Amino acid sequence: MDEGDHMKLMLLVNPRSGRGLLDSALGAIVNMLCSNGFSVTVYFTGALSAATIAAEFGARYDVIVCVGGDGTLSGAVSGLMRAHAPTPVGYIPKGTAHDVANTLSLSHNPRLAAQTIIDGIPVPVDVGQFGTNEYFVYIAAFGAFTGVSYLTPQSAKRTLGHLAYVIGGIADLSAIRPRHTVIEHDGGLIEGEYIFGGVTNSLSVAGLARLSPSDVNLNDGLFEVLLVRRPISTHELIGIVSSIMNKSYRSDNVQMLHTSRVAFTFDEDVSWTRDGEDGGAHSRVEIVNRARAVRILLDSERISKFAGTSLGS
Repeated sequence: MDEGDHMKLMLLVNPRSGRGLLDSALGAIVNMLCSNGFSVTVYFTGALSAATIAAEFGARYDVIVCVGGDGTLSGAVSGLMRAHAPTPVGYIPKGTAHDVANTLSLSHNPRLAAQTIIDGIPVPVDVGQFGTNEYFVYIAAFGAFTGVSYLTPQSAKRTLGHLAYVIGGIADLSAIRPRHTVIEHDGGLIEGEYIFGGVTNSLSVAGLARLSPSDVNLNDGLFEVLLVRRPISTHELIGIVSSIMNKSYRSDNVQMLHTSRVAFTFDEDVSWTRDGEDGGAHSRVEIVNRARAVRILLDSERISKFAGTSLGS
């Protein structure tokens, strides 16, 4: 940003994300931004959600910077989508799983992340539309993984790795409830008994499964849909865990699709999560990729790193 420019910046802070943010660190962020030509207004989530704040006030600002977890960023993006506001978004991650921050290789150091806001270039990324007027940034999911990962208390997440919860959650075959699912996608229709389905735009799924950069492009208009069929033996269960750990999603029980639209139809209502938050229970869900719908601030080094893989030019 050129010296003398004054851009209106909304600093959207979730004080309860992760381990929280010390007042001194927040003050340092505000001081850095103000010293580099931004006019900063701080909003705290609480009485109003990130989505409500971004929808009602986001269009008044030149940039919105989220300080919190991936859910805070997701809320801000959802609010901007509902308001049809083109405001670019910066992210200072202070959550637990850091799926988006890890995918974008953003620093977890608040001051370094703030420097990315100052030097950043807005890069368009895809957003998922979930039903009529709900949105997600990196994942919408149902099934076994969501119950043990997204719904785990944050204190436990900080103590044990996410993968331990996934293995624990599916180790008892009798506890797994498969869902008969019909899945419509760009390439056709498939049907089966699934214990997990995730529609993703991320290199990291629930902080546990890692996708290869060669499989993911964040602004190509396509989702990566990860599907896990019900294992019928311990051998198949071990194979599922091995596939996840080895980033191999082309087996009989674990598969990946690339699609711009996908619809799931179940025999009964099934609970979903969107970016780690409650997505409601539905017997049918239609999800559409809104290509390059929001701009996220990245510095030139990270843009170069992701060119041709996670972020197209």
